[in-house]
Amino acid sequence: MGKGGEKGGESGEPEAQIRFYTWEEIQKHNLRTDKWLVIERKVYNVTTWANRHPGGQRVISHCAGEDATDAFQAFHINPTLVQKFLKPLLIGELAPGEPSHDRDKNSQLVEDFRTLRKTVEDMNLFRASPLFFSLYLGHIIVMEVLAWLMLLYFGTGWITTLILACILTTSQAQAGWLQHDFGHLSVFKKSSWNHILHKFVIGHLKGASANWWNHRHFQHHAKPNIFKKDPDVNMLHVFVLGDTQPVEYGKKKLKYLPYNHQHEYFFLIFPPLLIPVYFQIQIISTMIRRRFWADLAWAISYYMRYFITYIPFYGVLGSLSLLTFVRFLESHWFVWVTQMNHIPMEIDSEKHRDWLSSQLAATCNIEQSFFNDWFTGHLNFQIEHHLFPTMPRHNFWKVKPLVKSLCAKYGVQYEEKPLGKAFVDIVGSLKKSGDLWLDAYLHK
Repeated sequence: MGKGGEKGGESGEPEAQIRFYTWEEIQKHNLRTDKWLVIERKVYNVTTWANRHPGGQRVISHCAGEDATDAFQAFHINPTLVQKFLKPLLIGELAPGEPSHDRDKNSQLVEDFRTLRKTVEDMNLFRASPLFFSLYLGHIIVMEVLAWLMLLYFGTGWITTLILACILTTSQAQAGWLQHDFGHLSVFKKSSWNHILHKFVIGHLKGASANWWNHRHFQHHAKPNIFKKDPDVNMLHVFVLGDTQPVEYGKKKLKYLPYNHQHEYFFLIFPPLLIPVYFQIQIISTMIRRRFWADLAWAISYYMRYFITYIPFYGVLGSLSLLTFVRFLESHWFVWVTQMNHIPMEIDSEKHRDWLSSQLAATCNIEQSFFNDWFTGHLNFQIEHHLFPTMPRHNFWKVKPLVKSLCAKYGVQYEEKPLGKAFVDIVGSLKKSGDLWLDAYLHK
């Protein structure tokens, strides 16, 4: 269990000053105005620093009062650099008698997962292939150029415009998967290079904001499918998810919408409107409100390039209509792929599980094939991606057998299904939650 009270004297202070804390004490410090967390048995007070955290203050707050060792290792590609920021925040260590893990987690499982991570590092599975990502970016740029050349040669007829919209939708969807790679720091060894390319791909190729994406997406990774912590399951009363939320809504007689029909109105509002309406409003308002001026400049460069390219062919109104139509199509692609791994899984309040168990409860895989890899941006390996977010996606298939055997050893369910079934399961789980809501609404 615990490794005893090793002395953290490396920060230069006399050893006598080291304070020891129990888990009982640490768990009290999980408030907005008072946040402690534990990394490798060292206790840090991150209260004032949280607002300066590059990944956003919310993601760090979600780990307050807990052992954040695995989350810390999962998100940072250069832990020694980050240690520089951690040193001044160190306030003590876990008391020698305290276990290394909070809340009766299975310490053997936790240690085995950390050993797996070490093995994966030794296998060089965190090293990216420059050729893979160069070709990937290349195929996106080729599609953008192809779309323009097509207009040049064939004009703006209906057929050409429809084919053009499909090509642009594909390049936008694929740029979405590529920005995800840079956002997770999985391409370059240096964080700064990942950040620059991330801003280029999400900003100049897609017209969105890197900071908006980071702050939102890292919360999802730290606490997937956990209400009040994962923004991806905050459905703003439009849908009820999982098994507990519908019953709560039903008992309280909350009926913002007829949730027993949510599996039907899902088709009308979620896939068509998420990107062109909801994300669009959120991205622009976040960039202005939070003063992400660099992101705004990148986004403006996207719109300038787009309109300079297409206004000569379609005029202002035609170009705007084309852009909206492309986002409408991309939104369908994005929603079905991103929801298939999570909505049918467990969605609940915080359970304080270990890293492996919490990620596996919220995540499932889709069968591997060349098409599935390309179509989903390797999110068909969602389990491996969630366990090792900074791993380059072309290596997921290599780590998969190791993850499966670790899950089998501890009886953790590892779920994998065909692409078609995954899509059907989204609608099925929405129907199930809607039925739970109706039953509680009428009878409880």
